[in-house]
Amino acid sequence: MSYVDGFVLAVPKANLDDYKRLANLTGPIWMEHGALAYVECIGDDVPYGELTSFPRAVQAKDDEIVVFSWAVYESRENRDAVMAKVMADPRLTPDWGPMPFDGKRMIFGGFKPFMEL
Repeated sequence: MSYVDGFVLAVPKANLDDYKRLANLTGPIWMEHGALAYVECIGDDVPYGELTSFPRAVQAKDDEIVVFSWAVYESRENRDAVMAKVMADPRLTPDWGPMPFDGKRMIFGGFKPFMEL
């Protein structure tokens, strides 16, 4: 069964083009190093909940949009190997300038699927 890394973050709407440019540069690196899939999604129907919600989770401000991303790997072991290669890839270290989002509010984690259809 596969393994999934998930990410939720808030991107200022003014920085969305920069974020997309960054994702288009980095996503293929994950694929090249062995990810089976890499997906970036912009919030379209993401209401602000009374108790919990994606916007609340990342403390999204009025001028920000929620982004949900994930990468799929063959296994946890494969993910660990892919991530080691990705983190060592020199293409991830160029001076891109400031990140287009606040990484301190990004939520991420690895998930072991229990069902795949």
